[in-house]
Amino acid sequence: MSSQRDTPAGHRAGWRLQQSYREGLPAIFYTQTAPTPVNRPGLALFNVELAGDLGLDPDHFEEPAGAAELTGNTLPQGAEPLAQAYAGHQFGHFTMLGDGRALVLGEQMAPDGSRWDVQYKGSGPTPFSRRGDGRAALGPMLREYLVSESLHALGIPTTRSLAVATTGESVYRETPLPGAVLTRVAASHIRVGTFQYAAAQRPQQVKALADYTLERHYPDIAPDPDRYCNLLERFLERQIRLVAQWLGVGFIHGVMNTDNVALSGETIDYGPCAFMDTYDPATVFSSIDHHGRYAYGNQARIALWNGARFAETLLPLLSGAEKKAVQLAEEILLNANKQFEAQWLTIFHAKLGGLQATQADKNLIRSLLTWMQTHQADFINTFAHLTVLARTRANGQAPPPSNAPWNDETFAAWCRRWQAHCDALPGTPASKAALMQTHNPTVIPRNHQVESALAAAVTRLDFAPLQQLLTVCKQPYNYDLPPADTYRTPAPPDWTRTFQTFCGT
Repeated sequence: MSSQRDTPAGHRAGWRLQQSYREGLPAIFYTQTAPTPVNRPGLALFNVELAGDLGLDPDHFEEPAGAAELTGNTLPQGAEPLAQAYAGHQFGHFTMLGDGRALVLGEQMAPDGSRWDVQYKGSGPTPFSRRGDGRAALGPMLREYLVSESLHALGIPTTRSLAVATTGESVYRETPLPGAVLTRVAASHIRVGTFQYAAAQRPQQVKALADYTLERHYPDIAPDPDRYCNLLERFLERQIRLVAQWLGVGFIHGVMNTDNVALSGETIDYGPCAFMDTYDPATVFSSIDHHGRYAYGNQARIALWNGARFAETLLPLLSGAEKKAVQLAEEILLNANKQFEAQWLTIFHAKLGGLQATQADKNLIRSLLTWMQTHQADFINTFAHLTVLARTRANGQAPPPSNAPWNDETFAAWCRRWQAHCDALPGTPASKAALMQTHNPTVIPRNHQVESALAAAVTRLDFAPLQQLLTVCKQPYNYDLPPADTYRTPAPPDWTRTFQTFCGT
């Protein structure tokens, strides 16, 4: 299949694609199909750093042949594209799905021996497209590139974006929009929904999928009778850690359907995603989340709900006796619920200088969050402000003047409690300030900045604002950079209250 579409230039690009998903799993899990060529391939964004990690030659992609590869007009050497089959609970409703506008080309073997799915997103219709056109608009693909790379810079597991290529064609949503193809890189695209698909269609194939997942993502789990219980436990550990990290930076995924939950533990499928400005657990930006199912404060609960759906698919593997299998799954899920609070505390302890898991520490954290919600304080800037206070105190300097809302006496009293509490803990003031700095970013992709940069790119094909925002977001924990107030200032409250994000499918 690939030999007909390879180009001579592709042989020197550095592609080392393998096909373990196709070779290791039954054909019910995928359909081999080809991307639909586009009119005028062009390169909008290219991730030079990621290309180097994958062993790819960035110079190749500056040439017309590179842009053609990044839109599917030609295929990389060794590519055998396939659309994956999966199902999913979308806002709680079970649906049979599949890659309706995406194709996995294969798995790139990086120089360090790691294996990475390479996927086109927006490459044309597939057998799973239903009535969709299989295409993607430029704006949502740029958003995924920006936000996924920002999460990566924040140290949060995520799929990565190798490139966004323009197609020279329009896609039709409410209005005609410029088309694009995103090249996404992931540890894999195996989802909870993949297991749900197998359980609904061919229950006997769940074991094959579980064994493949164990080999690919959990190779240290011993091949003993408990391996599927261990798989469930380890998956939940990764999801709990991931969501706790999201909460630590105010990230809202926006659409935590089971088909958007990766077995690798990565953040995947950036649709109506956004970062919270003003702290409020009920914050929702998605235009389709009318009841707040995936609000900031609900993400942990939904992660465990999704984990329960995964557990349901594994029941026949957990034990031959149904009652025993259910008991095992319930015990694992109950333990995971307890683990989440520990992970959340670990994240917020670090954000405040390394507190301990005592009730006093929990109260200290929750009283700060309550104050932030009452005073509509900016989430990122409040913790950054505390980090600056800790840094100046560690250096024996006078604290900087506090502006609103931090010039509030209730906040000042809380700070005195916090500082006295930290002083009683082991470690130097400098080490505590350093810990805070590694957990409290000073910049995130602020929603109004993202929208402004996307508008410039989509309406004028001016990518300079987006490139600048990407550059700033690549160093989120650098407190010694120039202030860059443009990127640290939240949007006006009225703007924030009416802001909505869209899937863009």
